[in-house]
Amino acid sequence: MAENGLVSVQSRVSARETLDRLLAALAARKLTVFARVDHAAGAATVGLPLRPTELVVFGNPQGGTALMQDRQMAGIDLPLKALVWEDAEGNVWLGYNDPAWIAQRHGLGAATAPAVKAMTAMLSAIAQETTK
Repeated sequence: MAENGLVSVQSRVSARETLDRLLAALAARKLTVFARVDHAAGAATVGLPLRPTELVVFGNPQGGTALMQDRQMAGIDLPLKALVWEDAEGNVWLGYNDPAWIAQRHGLGAATAPAVKAMTAMLSAIAQETTK
């Protein structure tokens, strides 16, 4: 687990392709996309430049509810989120919060360990599919 709880995976394709692959991976798993925030488009509306940067908020109540039943405050970190961005060197990244970090942050107990483990495996698989 990264110290700051963030997992970043470099993509081998463009930001647009990475985002498209992310959305396809979420759909294949029947995860609900609750929101998309195109930060670059928002910046453009006020005349400011920003490289491609888009946040996708997604999840499934089956997974997240267990965490909130343990500690409701975990809801601040749910649903799950993924950020696709292009850095100053033109590299594209997919980033997300490590579910183990979420569990640690909120002091979740053993009862939620299976859900956290499943979320971790799912996000890792999605990241690999999305960035290859």
